[in-house]
Amino acid sequence: MSEPHAPSSFSTLGLAPAFLEILDKKKFTVPTPIQQKSIPVAIEGKDLIGIAQTGTGKTFAFGLPMIQRLNAQGGRGLIIVPTRELAYQVEESLAQFAPHFRIGTAVFVGGASMNLQRRMLKSNPRILIATPGRLMDHLKQKTITLREVKILVLDEADRMLDMGFAPQILEILKHVPKERQTLLFSATMPASILKIANTHMQLPLRIEVAPQGTTAERIEQELFIVPKQSKMQLLASLLQENKGTILVFSRTKHGAKKMTRTLKATGHTAGEIHANRSLAQRREALEGFKNGKYRILIATDIAARGIDVTGISLVINYDLPDNPEDYVHRIGRTGRAGLVGRAISFASPDQSGDIRAIERLIRNPLKRTALPKHITAEVESLPKPFKEHHKQPLHLPRTPKHHGRARHSSTRRPHRS
Repeated sequence: MSEPHAPSSFSTLGLAPAFLEILDKKKFTVPTPIQQKSIPVAIEGKDLIGIAQTGTGKTFAFGLPMIQRLNAQGGRGLIIVPTRELAYQVEESLAQFAPHFRIGTAVFVGGASMNLQRRMLKSNPRILIATPGRLMDHLKQKTITLREVKILVLDEADRMLDMGFAPQILEILKHVPKERQTLLFSATMPASILKIANTHMQLPLRIEVAPQGTTAERIEQELFIVPKQSKMQLLASLLQENKGTILVFSRTKHGAKKMTRTLKATGHTAGEIHANRSLAQRREALEGFKNGKYRILIATDIAARGIDVTGISLVINYDLPDNPEDYVHRIGRTGRAGLVGRAISFASPDQSGDIRAIERLIRNPLKRTALPKHITAEVESLPKPFKEHHKQPLHLPRTPKHHGRARHSSTRRPHRS
């Protein structure tokens, strides 16, 4: 009978003593599985494909080796991410280490000043963190060159392709040197990702720490079958029952805006993140959620992988996501860092196909929970703002019959991140 393995340590992964000292001071003692498997490979300069669910510490898995290698060999690192929120999250994580090695970072995202970004380039940042659309803007205007990139990271690659960024990514790959290290991280591995890996990577090592569609072990998942006209009433009930921080996902930006307005009118503190909010507004909402100014954050899928907040007690899928994969990313916002989490989804009686698609992906049935008895009461019993919400439905007109199927086409019009 073999002896149980001792807990892993960052000291066994090939990191320089300076990193170990910072990690120790910040109480990072045990690497996550993706960090344990990826860091030694990345430090050696090999290409790798990392498959891991959201919230598993992927930023350190590529960020620490990047900083160590850039410190030793010079050149630049380029990190491509799908959303503005994730770009700033990555910079915030790397800022714990990069300044100790005199390595500057800069973020290039849509919604921010191009002039300010040009000025940032004059300070010669060694690590560039960018969304595909804004990086292409700089490349077209010749305000940035990628000739010095030694290490390229494609983070949340499946999400970028699903958002329609394949043409931009392929164009960016033409601007970076062929002789480089490429690290690709993704929660799923569709054929489009494999094609990029086979064409643009050098014998990448595949590291998979959990099967695709795996959700965090300590997340309790529930499903309510609820008529559309009663969803806001059920949400109001759940907000009363659960006193912690709550993240609510809406399918549309229009729905997120109306939901936020309704919640504020009934005395809740709520922020909103969606494509109609400016960069400053989105950052304020996220910071407010982190520091307790807002107990509730209403978001669309643009934020599903860009919210890194520890201690979210409950994720509510007010609307089921368009893609089953996004269900995993949404609920991964709770139960992070080994904590217990809870996720509740609302589904209309006619969404059985969408439910089955999610259950096939996660390889588990969702626990059906009976509606509270008072939900069947008349809408007239609701506070006035909730009654008005029912009179003005959140949802856009009925979508075509293909709604709910996974979409990975590279021909979709990309979101502006």
